[in-house]
Amino acid sequence: MNFLAHAWLSHPGSDEFLYGNLIADGVKGQDLTAWPPDVAGGIRHHRRVDAWIDRHPNVLEAKRRAPAAQRRYVGIALDIVWDHFLARQQAGEQQHQLIERCYQLLQAWPAPQRLSTMMPLMVKHDWLHRYADFDFTCRAVAGVGQRLSGPNRLAELVPWLYEDYPCLSADFTVLWQECRDTLTSSGGTEGNCSDMLKVKGSSNGDRYA
Repeated sequence: MNFLAHAWLSHPGSDEFLYGNLIADGVKGQDLTAWPPDVAGGIRHHRRVDAWIDRHPNVLEAKRRAPAAQRRYVGIALDIVWDHFLARQQAGEQQHQLIERCYQLLQAWPAPQRLSTMMPLMVKHDWLHRYADFDFTCRAVAGVGQRLSGPNRLAELVPWLYEDYPCLSADFTVLWQECRDTLTSSGGTEGNCSDMLKVKGSSNGDRYA
């Protein structure tokens, strides 16, 4: 799952818990003691969701349908494509409010260095709403491929994503229902927003090494 799905699965929790879910891909290692408890809980929840998704039968079947030459990269593409279906399915005021909450957190609190360039772009160009446009989603998939070494295998997957769209949509319907029922979480206790900048290490580089 990508940013929007992780936001939906963690939105009942505190701002810190939601923030941890949003920035988890930029955090390395298992030692999360440098983070406030709710942020660390959000990071762990994000990782549980990813592990659950990777083992889901519909995800495994979608990967088997993908072209063999690009199959090792299809998981990256699917994470973004799931956000497309979610952006369309959940379109409405509640999702708009959730997206605005995410943007406010990402503007107020620093992202890990691995995400420090991408997060401002996501907010500025409103990616979470724009995922509802499949053309935009596929451009996002290809854009991620540009950051990987070697040929852009993700861009090569785009024709298959269009071709397999009905099957992927059906996969997502099953996947999201089960994921939402199983993994929606409010995290632990409410944290204190003022503690967000009191993480061990005074600079971004120290915090996210």
